[in-house]
Amino acid sequence: MSRLLTIRKRLLSENLDAIIVTNLKNIYYLSGFWGTAATLLLTQKTQYLLTDARYSSEARDLATDFEIIETTDTSEQLNQLLKKEVIRQVGFEDTLSFAAVKRLQTILTVAELKPLTDFVELQRQVKSESEIATIKKACQISDQAFQDLLKFVEPGKTEIEVANFLDFKMREFGASGTSFDTIVASGIRSALPHGRATHKPIDFGDVVTVDFGCYYNHYASDMTRTFFVGDANPKLKEMYRVVQSAQEAVIEKSIAGLTYGEYDRNARAIIDKAGYAEAFTHGIGHGLGLDVHELPYFSKVSNSPLLENMVITDEPGIYLTGVGGIRIEDDLLITKQGVEVLTLAPKELIVL
Repeated sequence: MSRLLTIRKRLLSENLDAIIVTNLKNIYYLSGFWGTAATLLLTQKTQYLLTDARYSSEARDLATDFEIIETTDTSEQLNQLLKKEVIRQVGFEDTLSFAAVKRLQTILTVAELKPLTDFVELQRQVKSESEIATIKKACQISDQAFQDLLKFVEPGKTEIEVANFLDFKMREFGASGTSFDTIVASGIRSALPHGRATHKPIDFGDVVTVDFGCYYNHYASDMTRTFFVGDANPKLKEMYRVVQSAQEAVIEKSIAGLTYGEYDRNARAIIDKAGYAEAFTHGIGHGLGLDVHELPYFSKVSNSPLLENMVITDEPGIYLTGVGGIRIEDDLLITKQGVEVLTLAPKELIVL
């Protein structure tokens, strides 16, 4: 209920009487209901969850603080509820399709229908104790899968075989599924930051980057490890040490109150000094929770502060076309004392 109270206070600051929530993960966050068809209406006094006959019984079991309404016409049902509550100013999530917004504008008899950007997502940035515990379990599953992968990989295995192994292992260890399509990029393909797994065999002497994660009880993990098979190219070894130093610098210097810009620069300064400024082509990380990529997102110039109990990623990389790439990624819990690293799989330079 504290989440609903916070939303209600924020609605008052926006001069809104109610909010219509359609993002299914935001609905889960606010109500506890998980399904593929639902709309949530929150006013200052009441809360409704609208769904269809497939989910109404389950919704009553899960969203116990909500009035559950079974409907086949959500827009018309919303209009009836808004008239009943004498609601005039209503917010809605701006991720709605153009067609859905036009329908609301046509049917709802309210004075103002205001689009809201990341209204619930901003609140989701700071995790509760139960959310943190769930994310830790998702990270433990990823850690276990990677440990087993190190015993599986050998020359001749294809990138797709490696990806399938990770995906299966995470499910075996309790994941409900992968949090994104597993990335496996070997040899010179490792210079592709988001190289999808192919039928390319892993060769003796290849560098291999694996970027993967899982969902456990609706919350995500996301980690990257890079290792070598049979031998390690001296240039790639040098790049690995630079990336590892940058990644560790972020862990050592991060703490609640550090700005987003400082968070990014703590890694980038090391990579820049080593002469690879142009080869670090993406941001240092992102928020992690119900979505594998969620707020906060980091900018080199942002003065927004890290907040206690944010869960974020730390993922510097160097990518050289025709040579290969290195990326190391951990999931971090921000605290008042520093950070707690949630992904504990080995990240020293490994040659299999």
